[in-house]
Amino acid sequence: MATAAHDAPAPPAEAERRGLQIVPRAGIPFAAAAIVGVIVAVALDSHWALNFFHVAGGGAWTTLDLFLGFVLGPIMGRLSLPARIELSMRLMPKLVLLIPTLVTLTLASGFQLAHDFGFLDSSYPRHGYIVASFVVVAIMAVIAIGYLEPANLAVLFELRKPQPDGEVIQKLMRRFLYTAGVTGALQVATLVIMTRLPT
Repeated sequence: MATAAHDAPAPPAEAERRGLQIVPRAGIPFAAAAIVGVIVAVALDSHWALNFFHVAGGGAWTTLDLFLGFVLGPIMGRLSLPARIELSMRLMPKLVLLIPTLVTLTLASGFQLAHDFGFLDSSYPRHGYIVASFVVVAIMAVIAIGYLEPANLAVLFELRKPQPDGEVIQKLMRRFLYTAGVTGALQVATLVIMTRLPT
């Protein structure tokens, strides 16, 4: 009995899991402020603010995808199941807000900048690169909002159950991290495309 208890570390306390916030309330004002900021930047057509949101949002989104897919993914694969659950409880609620916020900042500001500078016109010499970037970013956005976010929420709802299924959590996290790796590779493709625009 003592050996069994030693081999299977206790998962986080039920009270802690059931009190888990699906959407961290403390982060809502920051996410809302960022969204309002980009809306104001678009309304005022402030190129400095639009550049700021595009570079900051895109840089953070790229970094997050690369970190989740190529750094955290391999680490989580080597953790015990209780450790994965513990890490998921700390990480996943933050991603519920972070992912859609970064996607919104990047896409809204980027589209407005492309419109203002005439990059959307077919006569623009590097219009093909713009179209390619739109296709890649659209795929990433669909993956982030349509797949990663629902998988994230599914993990959190499973964690809040009285007896969460560790295998379900493990399966969802594996899919989440593999998909983040795919979007990380697409982010690299976006960087290649975007650095071709000014040359």
